[in-house]
Order: sequence, then structure tokens, then C-alpha cells
Amino acid sequence: MRAMTRALTILGIETSCDETAAAVLRYEDGKATLLSDVIRTQLAEHAPYLGVVPEIAARAHAELADLTVAAAMNASGLTYGDLDGVAATAGPGLIGGVLVGLMTGKAIAQAAGKPFIPVNHLEGHALSPRLSEDCPFPYLLLLVSGGHCQFLEVRGLGDYRRLGSTIDDAVGEAFDKVAKLLGLGFPGGPAVEKMARDGNAKAHDFPRPLLNRPGLEMSFAGLKTAVARAAPGAQGDAEKADICASFQAAICDVLSAKARRALEAFDAGAGEKRFVVAGGVASNAAIRASLDAAAAQSGARLIAPPLRHCTDNAAMIALAGAEHLAAGLGDTDGLASGARPRWPLDEASAKADPVFGAGRRGAKA
Repeated sequence: MRAMTRALTILGIETSCDETAAAVLRYEDGKATLLSDVIRTQLAEHAPYLGVVPEIAARAHAELADLTVAAAMNASGLTYGDLDGVAATAGPGLIGGVLVGLMTGKAIAQAAGKPFIPVNHLEGHALSPRLSEDCPFPYLLLLVSGGHCQFLEVRGLGDYRRLGSTIDDAVGEAFDKVAKLLGLGFPGGPAVEKMARDGNAKAHDFPRPLLNRPGLEMSFAGLKTAVARAAPGAQGDAEKADICASFQAAICDVLSAKARRALEAFDAGAGEKRFVVAGGVASNAAIRASLDAAAAQSGARLIAPPLRHCTDNAAMIALAGAEHLAAGLGDTDGLASGARPRWPLDEASAKADPVFGAGRRGAKA
């Protein structure tokens, strides 16, 4: 199919976890312009449980999806007839929420007579820096979120190669667990980061799992266990702050060391060496600073999306949909696509060498 050269206007919908989001984006000559960007959170619904409850999330998405899309369309000043396509997250994520967004997007596309583009949520994160930065392919990607932590080589649109991954827990999950252990509330990541600012990062000698082992595999389960052992002895905010600072420092050390190793092996060709960090954990200032230093030491430039577009959002879904549609992809059988709770970016590696057991739902990473 031939690639499109005209400007494209895409509605994006994101419902993979606990944000219901919709955005309208115009894509022309490889540049993205956001016409609207609406994100509705579910913090109040999940806060009593100190974590995301899938059933509650699915119900909230069902209640909010139509309202969020309407708000995004109203803010853009456009009608559904002005769209060139509709994109929605088709996975990976909590299946109830994914189904809500997927069916909402399909219904709008079918009613308006527009192409529907199912989007991999992880690809949305992978492309998210291109919302606001000049970030041509290829580049090295560190995808860090609540459910994923992996290094990937982004060779082109739809062309991703896994270089290394966590063999157990993701960084975001570790932050949430530490927050829960210390009673810091939900969401856990920002709470731990805030508490760490007042702590002594050398107060606890927490482990740096796999730090000196060759390769780019990572592990954070042991670090969580070490914090779990230290947490009961924490008396007051000062001691909790020390635990948070020490924990965060261990994370920074592991990620920055692995990033330097990945950058040394990454071949950017004759162009600039670009290192992208994306996903919810990319909003952590300390982690960004450590990765920026690692990039500088390796002669690379760190690129990260604005904080609003690190966490789940529909702008990145709209961008991914626009890039696929512009390339002549995803506009023929999108309505036949199904929701996928697991959908690795590098499916070949995930099937040939899964980090986690594949199970009935498919390979995770």
C-alpha cells in the first residue's frame, strides 16, 4: 500500500490501565500538532486499595470513555467527519479497559466511515518523544513503566529489537511496592520520589541486582525484598525518606550502568546517537538525571517526552496511529483486530526467547 503524503487528522483513545484519555492530532510532513489532549484519571477510585483494581478501572472507563472523547473533539473544534482515522490502544493492558477503548474507537470509525488503527500501547510510548522532538530513527529506547522495563533498538516504525529486559519485576512496580510497604499512598512512584528528596541516599546499602553481570538483563525483586526487610524498622518520615532515597539511588545505579553498556553497543550509523527514555517512570527526575549523565558519558543525547506524555495518554496513541496510516499500514482490517492483554514490541524475540513464560495469553516480553 502506498504511503500518504497529505496531512492527517487522527483521534486517539487510550484506556489500557487507569487513565481514560482522548486526543486529536494533526500529522503533516512528519510533524505532529496536538489539537486537543484530554486525560481523566481514576486516582480517587483506586486510592483506597493502594493500587489499580482491574474491575473498578474497567467500569470507570465505560463511564468516562464517551465523555472524554466528546471533550477532546469539542476542544479540537472539529467534527468526526473532519477526521482521517481513529486509533485506539488494542493492548497490552488490563483487558477490561482495553476492550472499552477498542470498542469505542471501532464504533466511531465505523459510524464516521473512517479507517481504524489498533495501536500497541508500548509502541505509543516508544514513539512519544516524537510528539515534541526531532527524533528520527534509529534510536536506543529504555521503556520504563509499571509493567515493563526493557532496552530496545528502534530501527523504524514497527521495527523493534529487544536488547535486554527485567527478568522479574518492572521498575514502576517496584516503586509502587515500596510506597505500599512504607504507607505512602497511591500512586506510589511520585510518593517515593517526593519522599526521597529529603532522604540520605547512602543510609541503606541496598543491592544492585545483576549490576556487574554481562548483558542488559535487570532484576528488581531482590531490591524490593531488601526494602521490605528495612521498612518495619522505619520510625517517622526521616527514616522513611532515607529508605526511599537509598532505594531510588539503587534503581538509578542499575539503569544508568545498563544504559551505558547498551549505548556502547548501539550502532546509530553516521548520525547522532539518540537515547530515548519513555514510560511512566521516565517522569522521575532523579532517574532522568542519571540517564542524562550516562548518555553524555557515551556521547549520546537523551530524549524524553514532556512529563504529561510520560504517563499513559492518548496523544501518543494518536501519533502512532497517524504514523502507521501515513505509511499505508493498519487501514485495511483494523475493525477485525482484537484486544490483547499481552503484546510485546519484539514479538519474534518474545516467542523465541521469552523472559517470562508465555502462558495462554501470549508472551509478555
